[in-house]
This record gives sequence, C-alpha cells and structure tokens, in this order.
Amino acid sequence: MEEVNTINRGICTKKTGTCSKLQVTDWLQDLKNITNPDEIIEVRFKNTRKDYYRNVNNLKIKVGDLVAVEANPGHDIGTVSLKGDLVLEQMKKHKVTLVNGELRKIYRLAKPVDIDKWKEAISLEHQTMIRSRQITAELDLDMKIGDVEYQGDKTKAIFYYIADGRVDFRQLIKVLAENFRIRVEMKQIGARQEAGRIGGIGPCGRELCCATWVCNFVSVSTNAARYQEISLNPQKLAGQCGKLKCCLNFEVDSYVDAQKDFPPNNIPLETEKGIYVFQKADIFNGIYWYALDNEAPSNQVPVAIGNVAKIQRINKKGIKPEMLQTDEPSLPETPKDKFQDVVGQDSLSRFDKPRKKHPRKKRRYSKKGTNRKPGGNVK
Repeated sequence: MEEVNTINRGICTKKTGTCSKLQVTDWLQDLKNITNPDEIIEVRFKNTRKDYYRNVNNLKIKVGDLVAVEANPGHDIGTVSLKGDLVLEQMKKHKVTLVNGELRKIYRLAKPVDIDKWKEAISLEHQTMIRSRQITAELDLDMKIGDVEYQGDKTKAIFYYIADGRVDFRQLIKVLAENFRIRVEMKQIGARQEAGRIGGIGPCGRELCCATWVCNFVSVSTNAARYQEISLNPQKLAGQCGKLKCCLNFEVDSYVDAQKDFPPNNIPLETEKGIYVFQKADIFNGIYWYALDNEAPSNQVPVAIGNVAKIQRINKKGIKPEMLQTDEPSLPETPKDKFQDVVGQDSLSRFDKPRKKHPRKKRRYSKKGTNRKPGGNVK
C-alpha cells in the first residue's frame, strides 16, 4: 500500500513511525496485551485530533497503517498511532467520542481508492479555507476561520474558527453548505490552538512548542514572570498568539522551590552608612542585590540571603550594623569558551571607514640611462 507523507497531517512512513505532536511512546509494546483484549485502537487525524475505535473485525493492524473508521456520516481516514494496553491509559486523558454509549468501529484497512479520494479532499482544504474567509467577510461576521479539515470520504468538513465572543453563524453554515456541497461542522478554537496550527519560530530560535509537542494548554499568569525575576514587559512576555508565553510555566516550579526559605525583599536594610533598598535577586545562587537609597541603582552590592535575614533580625531590635556586610558572596565564575570564535573577534565596523590610499612610489631609474621602459631593458 502506498504510504502518505502530507504536511500538517502529521503522517509519516512506517519506517519513521509517527511524527506529529500527538505521538505517544509505547513503552509497553514488548509486553503481552492483557488489559486491552478487545483491541481498542487510537487513530490520529489532522494534526491535533485523535479518537479511539474498536477493532471489531480483528484486523491485523500495525502502528502507522491507514484505516477507514466510522464517522457521522460515512467514513473517515486516519492513521493508527497507538495500540495495546497503553491505549486505556490514554483514554483517561483525552475525550472519547461514544455513539449510544459505545465506541465507534474500524471498518477496514484503507484501500487505494480510499486513499486517492482522501488525497483529493486534502487538496481542497486550503482553497476552501480562503473562500470561506471571503464568505465570512461578506456576511460581516466577527470571526476568523483558521483551518479546514475534510473528512476522508469528502462528504463533510470541519471549519475551525477563532472569535472573541459568541457568533451567530447559522446563515454562514447554509452558505458554506450550498457553495461546497458538504455537511458543515463549526468548531471554535483559542488563540493558542490557532498558533499551534499555523506554526512558526519563537524568539528562542526553535519551532513553536504549541506546534511541536504542547497539546494541553495550561493557563499562564504574570506571577510566573514575577517568581523568575523577569521584566514585566508585555511585548517580551507575549508569544505569537498574543497571549503569555507557555514557556513561562516550564521552570517556575524550580524557582518557587528555591525561594521557599528566602527572606522578604520588600524590607530595606538599615546600616550606619544608610538605608539599602532591594534591586534584584540571583535566586539559584542565593544572592540579593542592594543599593543605597540616595545613590544610583548602578552601585549595587551583592548580599547573601543568610546575611540578609541576619540584618533584618537585628534591625527589628533597633540595631544598625556598621556595614552591610564584610565578606562578599562568592559569585559563580563564568566558564571559559572551549572553542575560539575567530569570526566573532573581527570588528563589525571594520568596513565602515574607507582605507587611506597610499601615495604611489616613484619609479627608480637606472644610473646608466633614463630612457627605461617599465618591464623592459635599458637601451
């Protein structure tokens, strides 16, 4: 059977296995199938959608096979992404579609005719999305259609849209059904899901996490930035979706654990020299940076958190130390480069100023005669 490798469908050959962000590593594949004797199969569809079906015909199915499954109406074409005991654990995390309380069925392995029709449906998706956006603008609806997914038998399509509020799209469904001669299903998605479908490169230089592996979007708050001592700049904290970056949650737990025993930083330190005010923190090295209240913040002094707590205790008793601290905390040494960047040593402005032209050297003539031609013999 001919294998399919289609962009935005997350489908690869059997040799490479699954390649979408919905990939699951089956760490139970070497064990005997015990808890899933009825062979419930996980089937993946376009990029972010997958569902679970029952193998009622006892087909010999492998991961990566294209199968025809039950849909409403008709049938759909998907890729087998997981089988075995681990499927039951995945069903606890994902929403399962049931018909009269039962799982839908797998009809057969996809035939060449099914695959050809499925490819025709895929080729219509982009054109349908563009035309549906034009129809939405003509109906003056406050919504944006971000993606279209055709069913495998080309009788139905799912229109994914994004909108700020509630939208009455009853007239839109009628117009879309008349134009494309299909059944229409509207599904609303958020800004993060739309960014994951479109994709892109983040400020870190890598592909967006929502387009590669993030499936469950957890709410992100500005408290995550505060715990990590990140500047609350909306332009830097927002991702391509316009929301706070998902990566703000990746390390926040480590920062919270590291700051459990830290003294409060909103209490100034009083000394005989003056009052020191908190400026910033080096959390993992356990250092607070302070500056005198009447001086510029550039003159900062590092103080270990142990000394900070000690000074705060004696300040409560009305005692002011002579100095903020006597021994400076040992700051981590910056590691030396293991390689030499020769290109980086060149100045970027080395071509800005033109070189000075050297004066031409006077030709030297032989003492025997002045009638000498350059490159020739003396006559």
